[in-house]
Amino acid sequence: MSRTTVDVDPGGQPPPEDDTAFFGQPKGLLTLSGLEVWERFSFLGMQAILVLYFADTVAHGGMGMSAGTAASVSAAYGTLVYLVSVAGGWLADRMLGSYRAVLWGGILIACGHYSMAVPTSTMTWVGLGLISAGTGLLKPNVATMVGKLYRTDDDRRDAGFALYYMAINIGAFAGPLITGWLGDHKGWHWGFSAAAIGMTFGLIQYVMGRRHLAGRRHSAEFALAPDSPTLECARAGGPPPHRAVRLIVVGVVAVAVAAALAAAVGWLTMDRFVDLLTLISVIAPVVYFAVMFRSPRVTSDERGRLKPYIVLFLASTVFNFILFQAYSTMMLLASTNAETTILGFDFPASWYASALGAFEVGLAPFVAALWVRMGHRQPHASNKIAIGVVLGGLSFLLMVLPTSGHSGDDYLMSAWWIVGSYFLLGLGDILLETSGMSATTKLAPVAFSSQTMSLWFLSLALANGIQAQTVKLYDDVSKPAYFGVNGAIAVAAGLAVMAAAPWLRRTMHPVH
Repeated sequence: MSRTTVDVDPGGQPPPEDDTAFFGQPKGLLTLSGLEVWERFSFLGMQAILVLYFADTVAHGGMGMSAGTAASVSAAYGTLVYLVSVAGGWLADRMLGSYRAVLWGGILIACGHYSMAVPTSTMTWVGLGLISAGTGLLKPNVATMVGKLYRTDDDRRDAGFALYYMAINIGAFAGPLITGWLGDHKGWHWGFSAAAIGMTFGLIQYVMGRRHLAGRRHSAEFALAPDSPTLECARAGGPPPHRAVRLIVVGVVAVAVAAALAAAVGWLTMDRFVDLLTLISVIAPVVYFAVMFRSPRVTSDERGRLKPYIVLFLASTVFNFILFQAYSTMMLLASTNAETTILGFDFPASWYASALGAFEVGLAPFVAALWVRMGHRQPHASNKIAIGVVLGGLSFLLMVLPTSGHSGDDYLMSAWWIVGSYFLLGLGDILLETSGMSATTKLAPVAFSSQTMSLWFLSLALANGIQAQTVKLYDDVSKPAYFGVNGAIAVAAGLAVMAAAPWLRRTMHPVH
């Protein structure tokens, strides 16, 4: 069943007067951006203290892991989140529709954060599982819904994604401030409670603003219609959506029970689980690209646009390998080797994560205004992405300077080093993610619209999967070597994408 069957129908479109109601953008962008404010508040607020919670002593309310293990497990969690996004895109395309997929995803995320508010290790793992499932449903489909607000040739699209990404980073800025203060002063689980409340607010405003969204009507409302998902699934020989969802739930529960039993007998250790997720993160995008290239539902023109998309996918992987360490190795470095005082004000180390969100909030409007002003003269999407990757690499290379020349870890660097690194990383993130998500919605084959956005998120899964292995070296090599090698690789990758720009411009039409 094509996405069009579920999401694009006359009764599911926003009112015509919504098209320019939000700073010249569709009003639905406000609803979706508002949801992402609170989703990122909860997700990144929790992420900012998660690695510190893992690494803290049991006596102080933490999990007692070593720094390298804490960073590896945190990265493995990120891998799981973005791997599940494939299932989220498939469910939206085939059964639920984008609106309902996002709604149920948000509910699962809220339940996961409420679970983590319970101060037991068991509920921590249960909560992380629920958040992974919910984020997999929500993230790819929110971005797809943003794309559906615009025509393919609408010059406002990149600016709209920039505003959307600015909203994401309002949550990314505010989340660590609240959860970090609570975690530092009241306890880690108080911080997780704040994340739960934030996600609840996001769900409320999403439901209240649903009339401004395309594709808000759900398959169940068309159960008796000639083109309903139930009838179409039956024509295809597959189970109806209700039964398929039940089968998925049963399958997930069965896998969870099997994993618990394997862990109980000692076969499934944490290290093996991390390694398994890394392996899946490598295999999944290879299989997914192969399926899309071979699918009879993908036209030859669409197949031609998938080839340059592989380059964008790999560029995203390299950049996000650096970006996600803002919440793992950089947090660990800040907690042990960075001053936590600026202009006489003391703050929790987790507040450094808010600097990244603050820069993106501040820079996104300027980037959006620049693209609108330049119109068709703006740089090609591939060049924006390449510059973003180079900036990500430079953010790590910058950290070589303050970490060099020390024989041990008994030193404190100025807070401005990490702030400067996050500035470069934030600007790179705006350039890469907004252009990447926008390009994804335009390059996606019609039959795989939500699933192509899921494929974009698989680049994030792969980045986390690779990170889950490399951060194990954080305790074993010098800090200058760790940050220098990783940063140099990212810079080289960005320059390689720039070199491929002429071919990318030819093959990425209609993306400009």
